[in-house]
Amino acid sequence: MLVEKFEDLLIWQKAKELTLHIYKKFEGNRDFNFKKQIERASVSIMNNIAEGFERRSNKDFKQFLFFAKGSSGEVRNMLHLAKELKYIEDNDYQKFLEWSLNISKMTSGLIRTL
Repeated sequence: MLVEKFEDLLIWQKAKELTLHIYKKFEGNRDFNFKKQIERASVSIMNNIAEGFERRSNKDFKQFLFFAKGSSGEVRNMLHLAKELKYIEDNDYQKFLEWSLNISKMTSGLIRTL
């Protein structure tokens, strides 16, 4: 399948799904700084994938995928904090952690491919 736009990328679709779940999960969180940081980090994964793809250069795309991978790590870091602060239940923590790890692995695979 020829990928013509970033929306066709499975990795972007997975990042969007994670972002939507994070927004829904933390929408009622009263720790505004925490909430905004985890939301920004998850959106950053999507944004970097999209921006890198749109640059139409494998070199640029690869660089932005590294940024996306870093943001995925930031999301995982925030999830660890959310669990310790009891902002998130263990089952959601495990599910979100698995999603973000999967996105990170997919990102590494795409980087190797480029």
